[in-house]
Amino acid sequence: MLKSIIIASALTVSAPALAQVTQPSAAVPADTQQGATNANPSQATPMAQPPAGTESAPAQTAEAQPATGAQIADVVGTEFPTYDKNGDGSLSATEFSAWMVALKTASDPSTKATAPATKTWVATAFAQADADKNKKVSKGELTTFLSAAG
Repeated sequence: MLKSIIIASALTVSAPALAQVTQPSAAVPADTQQGATNANPSQATPMAQPPAGTESAPAQTAEAQPATGAQIADVVGTEFPTYDKNGDGSLSATEFSAWMVALKTASDPSTKATAPATKTWVATAFAQADADKNKKVSKGELTTFLSAAG
């Protein structure tokens, strides 16, 4: 589940670029463009349509393709400094919580950081991610944890 959340948040950041689809210009019959009129409307060239069966094909989503360990490591490497507020190279429970709540909120906007269920979920995730039980989560621990989650 966390893997999906990580990918969803990465897609949220890149969605505007991925969502850019060039719209074809309105299909105007060539003879109309030259000033000629088409006396028989049944002979008008129809607007370009996508091939049969493709109009209902959904775009691929993060859930369709699970993230690889390298992709997760890239996201962790990029985002880690944002959440490591004190710059010590590891996440405290508070720093980890901020990141996990942000990821969960990206996939479920109704998530409330103060909700008991969210606090329990974050505490369980932190306990699982903190492999060496030093009350901190390193980049490596987080990458391993997110790679195993799913």
